[in-house]
Amino acid sequence: MDPVLNLTRVGYGAMQLTGPGVYGEPADRDNAKRVLRRAVELGVDHVDTSDFYGPHVVNELIREALHPYDGLTIVTKVGYRRTPDKSWVPARTPDELREAVHDNLRNLKVDRLDVVNLRVDGSHVDLEEPFTVLAELREQGLIRDLGISNTTRLDQAEKIAPVVCVQNHYNIAHREDEATLRKTAERNIAYVPFFPLGGFTPLQSSVLDEVAREHDATPRQVALAWLLHRSPNVLLIPGTSSERHLEENLASAALRLSEQDLTRLDTIG
Repeated sequence: MDPVLNLTRVGYGAMQLTGPGVYGEPADRDNAKRVLRRAVELGVDHVDTSDFYGPHVVNELIREALHPYDGLTIVTKVGYRRTPDKSWVPARTPDELREAVHDNLRNLKVDRLDVVNLRVDGSHVDLEEPFTVLAELREQGLIRDLGISNTTRLDQAEKIAPVVCVQNHYNIAHREDEATLRKTAERNIAYVPFFPLGGFTPLQSSVLDEVAREHDATPRQVALAWLLHRSPNVLLIPGTSSERHLEENLASAALRLSEQDLTRLDTIG
């Protein structure tokens, strides 16, 4: 699989389909499933998820709405678990990782996971043991492809197993990961920015507003289009629980920014 060439550049991130704090049931399960189905209707061919969203809630919604996933790549992640107080707790022992993979298989109702990202809590975390566990599960046929998230240790991961994607924090106002972006582009590895619109603190900029007005677009669309212009290996997974915002996000792929636009937008970072 070559995710850079074989996937549309704007997918869908399903994290926001839970209750508050990425925990528990959504206020409206039927709406959540409508959003998922609408994404596929509009051409989305990759969905980002995790069994620790909810926990289990998002994967169950994806299964109910989209199974058997014809032509759809489901990208999940492991490395954390949720506790009743809504905390995010590292879960990267071999047993925890194996259990997480099997939970994803069961809740998504598949025999093999398309892509599994190992999510860690920063580049200080050694990937040797946890990524080796996932590589072994890949060899067993339970995972097709592997990725890493929230780390710059791409070289270490690639010594253990092939890496098809890196999912790191990056957006128009947060560019500390430029070196990893360049490295993935050189190696034809997909770079998938998380929080492309700022995450829990939405992006705000007068320059974004100005460029958006000139293109009859929204600031969100301009921020996403900037990412697509940044490098050809960038794949986006903006998330929303709104069909209207979903349609806006996907339309960003058609927005063409000029060199002058890009120069102005580069002043934000």
